Amino acid sequence: MESFYASKLANALQPGAIRKINETKMAFKQMENINNFLNFAESVVGVPKSESFMTVDLYESQDPNSVLICLASVARKAHKFGKPSVGPKEAQGEKREWTDEQMRAGSNIISLQYGSNKGATQSGMNIGNSRHIILNQ
Repeated sequence: MESFYASKLANALQPGAIRKINETKMAFKQMENINNFLNFAESVVGVPKSESFMTVDLYESQDPNSVLICLASVARKAHKFGKPSVGPKEAQGEKREWTDEQMRAGSNIISLQYGSNKGATQSGMNIGNSRHIILNQ
């Protein structure tokens, strides 16, 4: 029955995304619902394959963690559909253009200005001390 709700979630984000939602309890119909949701999540929402799950993970409850990861990914991307997103905001790439002058300025930096490798070391450290036992002297 979870597949029914997954399909409903897809239609809540984008009405008509999944045209036919099977409400029967037959296994292959439930798996079809799950497969339709996965196709929607990957192609329309943009969930990467690494955050997706396999059909049996939900149908047979084999890997509920991967199902939750996929649902969290869908929730993060809900803003694309005008819905409030849940979870951390995804970073947007920012393309930078460097001029030739800026690139040449970087070649004038002396490598010693990067830092020093003469930080704290263990040279001169002794581990433990020899025992000094004095007997009745």
